Amino acid sequence: MQLGMVGLGKMGSNMVRRLMRDGHECVVYDRAPEPGKELEKEGARCASSLEEFVSMLQPPRTAWVMVPAGAPTEQSIFALANLMSDNDVVIDGGNSYFKDDVSRAERLLEKGIHFVDVGTSGGVWGLERGYCLMIGGEDDVVRRLDPIFKTLAPGMGDIARTPGKEKQSGTSENGYIHCGPVGSGHFVKMIHNGIEYGIMQAYAEGFEILRQAKSTSLEEHHRYDVNLSDVAEVWRRGSVVGSWLLDLCAMALTEDCELSQFTGFVQDSGEGRWTIMAAIEEAVPAEVLSAALYTRFRSRQQQPFGEKLLSAMRHKFGGHVEQPPVASAAR
Repeated sequence: MQLGMVGLGKMGSNMVRRLMRDGHECVVYDRAPEPGKELEKEGARCASSLEEFVSMLQPPRTAWVMVPAGAPTEQSIFALANLMSDNDVVIDGGNSYFKDDVSRAERLLEKGIHFVDVGTSGGVWGLERGYCLMIGGEDDVVRRLDPIFKTLAPGMGDIARTPGKEKQSGTSENGYIHCGPVGSGHFVKMIHNGIEYGIMQAYAEGFEILRQAKSTSLEEHHRYDVNLSDVAEVWRRGSVVGSWLLDLCAMALTEDCELSQFTGFVQDSGEGRWTIMAAIEEAVPAEVLSAALYTRFRSRQQQPFGEKLLSAMRHKFGGHVEQPPVASAAR
């Protein structure tokens, strides 16, 4: 098939490469000219403007938008819509809020243009590993685009089949699913990222406890100087807590067990917040995911006011005077 890609960051560029490897024709555009020039050397057709980009696509056109969520996505989608025609398709593969998808789809449909939302997981490793795709949109439109999704997805690979899954139809074993109508793809991806926050936080807290086991504040016969890199590695092999995120932990700890290049400032990209909002709307308890999100907020405060207030209250009700941290071999 032919596909146009708007936004040539690390994910957008590698998705184009993966598509071209499987014989698809790709037209590309980015506000910065360099990524497009690189892909042009590899076989893509590069446009210098959105107008040229749309003109290079054959009707019915398909344009995939892979830019940051929010205003950049909004602007790109409707700039494209003003240039596209009846029965064309705009795909949003970023991390947009699912409720925004619904309103955008309604506005595009007034022009006869279809909208598909695709939650895309795979990061910078997707070129080789493939991308897990969670898709929302009209049945016939999603069906039309199946060759694109099939190429981008990982396929079955060497992952063992879930017992009984062979009796069911669908594409989930190949790494992509049609979740439902517009918005459902990004909704599923939103929950995916909320869960990711919780898993990452569990690893972070567990390894912090392991690291502090050598602290001089502990009794000497209860201190353990554990090799964190080796722990991560052994847990990768046969452990019930094994995962790709643990693989990445093992890589980072092997490169630098003190993680000295990192400050501990942890950003959130929106999906964790939206997951908690959905939990509130649905009256679903989500204690772990909420705590993981709040920990990211706390990581950005060098001297959290809340913790100062805790100290002040302890001093007022009990005369407790905060002592400076005990020197620790772990630090």
